[in-house]
Amino acid sequence: MPADITPAPPAALADGTVDLGAAFGRFAAAAPDRLHLAAHSHHYWPDVVWDAQNQALTDAARYADSKWGPILDAVMPAVQRGIAGFLGLPDPASLVFAPNTHEFLKRIVSCLPTDRPIRILSTDSEFHTFSRQTARWAEDGLVDLTLVPTEPFDGFADRFGAAASARHPGTGAPFDLVWVSQVFFNSGFAVEDLDGLVAAVPDPETFIVIDGYHGFLARPTDLARIADRAFYLSGGYKYAMAGEGVCFLHVPPGYGPRPRDTGWYAAFGALSAPRSEGVPYAGDGWRFMGATFDPSGLYRQRAVLGWLADQGLTVAAIHRHATRLQAAFATGVDRYAIPGLRQADLVVGLDRPARGNFLTYRSPMAAALHERLMAHRIVTDVRGDRLRFGFGLYHRMADMPAMVERVAAAARG
Repeated sequence: MPADITPAPPAALADGTVDLGAAFGRFAAAAPDRLHLAAHSHHYWPDVVWDAQNQALTDAARYADSKWGPILDAVMPAVQRGIAGFLGLPDPASLVFAPNTHEFLKRIVSCLPTDRPIRILSTDSEFHTFSRQTARWAEDGLVDLTLVPTEPFDGFADRFGAAASARHPGTGAPFDLVWVSQVFFNSGFAVEDLDGLVAAVPDPETFIVIDGYHGFLARPTDLARIADRAFYLSGGYKYAMAGEGVCFLHVPPGYGPRPRDTGWYAAFGALSAPRSEGVPYAGDGWRFMGATFDPSGLYRQRAVLGWLADQGLTVAAIHRHATRLQAAFATGVDRYAIPGLRQADLVVGLDRPARGNFLTYRSPMAAALHERLMAHRIVTDVRGDRLRFGFGLYHRMADMPAMVERVAAAARG
């Protein structure tokens, strides 16, 4: 497509959704009896990833040992530009990649002090990548965790901002790390004012990390004003529709110049420089790179980002599509008055615009409902007493009445 031509967005239907289900034909045809309502967990991949995956194989065969040239010179920069464009980042070179976000967590923490417990401020609703690892570190006294409850959601931003401004409650010293989700995985509640959250952290030395795994390509996100202050991480497994192995981190300039957890890729840009006494690092975001990785996820992500650009599809349109489907689903299922699937059971109700692209129902019956649905090939997921339904571009409003009826029939047992 010529650079001076802006693609027209896909025609929005009268209800505000789009009809792109046909673009996910391979996933749909592979299991035609499956009703997949877990776009927040494992999003279907659009058909364009098939050619992208094959291209990764073709390039490996064609170039063999030299395949890293086209990967690092063409494939990765295209993904960096695409992600930077969706997030309003001024410099695509601030983005680095890893197979999972756990690598980034360890690398970020490896920049922090080692002569005392690391002071961390976070919430009680972070995803397992963060919550499990930090809890284990806390068992050994390596970190000192201060967790702010996310509920009640009204006033969360004020409570979290106050905690950040007040510094560490035990020592009165600044926090070393502030880590918070853009959209909380166990509820769907979204932090709308990321700029305000960052501004609430008073000490410029504090690392700020925004976990955007449920935000990237799900909610419109503009990091332009905080790009020089906050880290942002996400990946391709969920809304980015590219699958495993392609997570990314935006690295603000100057923060963590020499991570202790480091792989040989972190020296790119410094490999040709004269050897110094210390271990060399790249000067841009590459200092947070690890070691050799499977590049096929980058091929898939490049294809998805290119497809979205060709469609002229904005994140605002994606989010609008999902929230319209949420409303139709929750309203439709509510009419059946199924315990655990009533609107009153929603953790974040339809009246709250600050939510992600999935619905979370809270009920002691959540696990039983999940099992009933799975027995009828209806895919959701459950976290304790919370049952989650996610909606993506492969869902169509025209199919919603049948989807609601099928879910209701299965849930009633």
